[in-house]
Amino acid sequence: MIEVRQARYFIAVAEELHFGRAAERLQMSQPPLSQAIRHLERQLDAQLLERSSRSVALTEPGAVFLQHCYALTAAAERAQVAAAQAQAGYLGTLTIGAVTSAFSEALPAIFGRLRAERPRIELRVRELDTTEGVQGLLDGRLDIAVIRHTGNDERLRSDPLRRDRLVAALPEGHPLADGDTVDLAALADQPWVWIPRAISPRYHDELVAVCHQAGFSPEPRHRANSIHSQLAMVGCGLGVGLVPHTSSQPPVPGVVCRPLREPAHLVELAVVRRATDPSPLVAQFVRHALPTP
Repeated sequence: MIEVRQARYFIAVAEELHFGRAAERLQMSQPPLSQAIRHLERQLDAQLLERSSRSVALTEPGAVFLQHCYALTAAAERAQVAAAQAQAGYLGTLTIGAVTSAFSEALPAIFGRLRAERPRIELRVRELDTTEGVQGLLDGRLDIAVIRHTGNDERLRSDPLRRDRLVAALPEGHPLADGDTVDLAALADQPWVWIPRAISPRYHDELVAVCHQAGFSPEPRHRANSIHSQLAMVGCGLGVGLVPHTSSQPPVPGVVCRPLREPAHLVELAVVRRATDPSPLVAQFVRHALPTP
């Protein structure tokens, strides 16, 4: 196996056609250079140079080998540059998982800023729910998760990306739909359209906590697998729901959304990564995602 160092030695001799000048160019003494070239010829079992007391010339194998030495040293230089760029967060692959709502608002702007400054970063993105995002980070399948997360796992670092307020989703014609706000307690006995805990445990628990603060425990009558389908079911007149304000826009036919009289906020989206991840690419994503203080 030819080393890059050997290729550089041979290039210097082949271009200078003089061992003394080549050694000076390489900032080494002549005897070790001559010995290195003889060793290279033995290694290749080929005569690369014609030597006489007055001149040095390339042989045909030497001329062919020189072109490959150029390619080898160029590849080494490219590899060195690529490693430096990766270390600085300019090059590499970033695997991102995100909940559905992130693709409509947060991620387009983040991706735009990232591509403008780091165009050689390759993004691999998948849609998932919060539970899948947390697990993907912990088992190493994801570098970044843009999910609903409250930051209660010491193995992960979570920074709020967007906070949102909850609104009551009511069918058109509901007695409370005409008011400017809704007292959440007034919905206690209503038929609820709910997203099961198995779909998104943290989101489910936040909504239950808000209802508990209003003095009741919701009893779901209808179950949806997403906020989109939840709103559609409310629009069918099946019951009421509690959803993030941003998820209620644009308005869904047949649904009236009203702010809660006692505002309730939640971390609608957060940028989450492993707490000990030193990746420059992750750092660059976070820098482009989070607002500057």
